[in-house]
Amino acid sequence: MAELQAEYEALKAAHDKLKRRAQRNERAQFARGLLQGILSMLRPGDVVLDCGANVGAVTGPLAGTGATVHAFEPDPFAFAQLSARVGDRPNVTLHNVAVGVTSGNVRLMRAANFDDNPMGGSVKSTVIPGGRNIDEAKDATIEVAMIALPDMIRDLAAKSGRIAFLKMDIEGAELELLEHMQAHRLFDLVGLTVAETHEMKFRDLRPRFAALRETIAAEYPVTRVNLDWI
Repeated sequence: MAELQAEYEALKAAHDKLKRRAQRNERAQFARGLLQGILSMLRPGDVVLDCGANVGAVTGPLAGTGATVHAFEPDPFAFAQLSARVGDRPNVTLHNVAVGVTSGNVRLMRAANFDDNPMGGSVKSTVIPGGRNIDEAKDATIEVAMIALPDMIRDLAAKSGRIAFLKMDIEGAELELLEHMQAHRLFDLVGLTVAETHEMKFRDLRPRFAALRETIAAEYPVTRVNLDWI
């Protein structure tokens, strides 16, 4: 009986893993289609923010529209790649910082396998402790600057009238920011906000993510705030 139970658990785990992968692939396809729609509507002079720009996979196409792009990336390795890719674009401003509700200095933690695969590992760099497969040892972290994104949103919206597009993929730090934006009606200053949420990576934060999704879904259509970016 114990062997049958173990076999059942193994099969169930494999099935759940395949299901999650299929769901992620579906979200990725949707995100690619959504990005194409966004790119087709952006015009020179529109203001867009790419938070968690990594090596520029989204920043590059955004810059190609002629829009004014602010890209934020705290990881030094990824920022170097980002700079090489779009640093010479006159309509792009690069910020080698993390984004949060407040400004200051924070610890940046990297994937446990970062040294073996820095390009792949850099997408997992986070300022939020408790993440899966993250090296939180003090000698493995990097101190980075953090800016207050809500203040920047208000300032840019006051100058331009509205921020056209905000993308957020910041490995768990999106939770507090999205909660703050919802509480202070900052989504009203942005045409479309998209975010990848990381509740699978941060088990202890899942109840807050669930509550956030419910609250935002009740107030905004997915054409204004979409939490299933990838």
